[in-house]
Amino acid sequence: MKDTWQTLKDWIDGSSNIVFFGGAGVSTESGIPDFRSTDGLFHQKYDYPPEVIVSHSFFEARPKEFFRFLRDRMIFPDAQPNAAHKALAKLEEQGKLKAVITQNIDGLHQLAGSKNVLELHGSMLRHYCLRCGKRYGLDFIANSEGLPLCECGGVVRPDVVLYEEGLSSRILNDSVRAIEEADVLIVGGTSLVVYPAAGLIDYYRGNKLVLINRDATSRDARANLVIHDPIGEVLGTVVGA
Repeated sequence: MKDTWQTLKDWIDGSSNIVFFGGAGVSTESGIPDFRSTDGLFHQKYDYPPEVIVSHSFFEARPKEFFRFLRDRMIFPDAQPNAAHKALAKLEEQGKLKAVITQNIDGLHQLAGSKNVLELHGSMLRHYCLRCGKRYGLDFIANSEGLPLCECGGVVRPDVVLYEEGLSSRILNDSVRAIEEADVLIVGGTSLVVYPAAGLIDYYRGNKLVLINRDATSRDARANLVIHDPIGEVLGTVVGA
């Protein structure tokens, strides 16, 4: 085992108050691409960058194009938890991990068995009618065409935080509290460039801040331990999931 992995294992073994904060890189090993990544297919099909399409103003102005992108790029019904998700669920079951804070909207942490999941950006598994508030599941959107309409005639939108929309103050406060109280903070699969989420690590008061990411981040110098390896391989090996 690599020295950095062994250090992480030692810190996990010696802690009973671990918090994990993760981004899109946690789910790429489950076959869910980072929607910011570009490919030929994307450029052939869309005239706008993804950050524009998943904004509140674009949703209001061009809802049909919004839902076309949603069905094409943000719904992965067959995706399954990978070793990272399973390792975190195992740590929670052992009483070591107190919270998972995620920027992802795929629900894979819960599918793996995690209970205390703080979803900063909501979830694609939940949808609701803008007119009457009726709740719908992912299948309703996936199997609809054009504008998904409630039985009352209202538009059904995903329960996710779009660009230009604010994060839940309750989720943010719970995340800050968990990070402040953590002995070990593991940050994984995120480039730490999207705010206000990226600023959450500034609330950590301990001396065991771990960054696990494929590429270097602007916060590497702030960390006590930096690992540039696949997060599923790292956590799966260290935790034994």
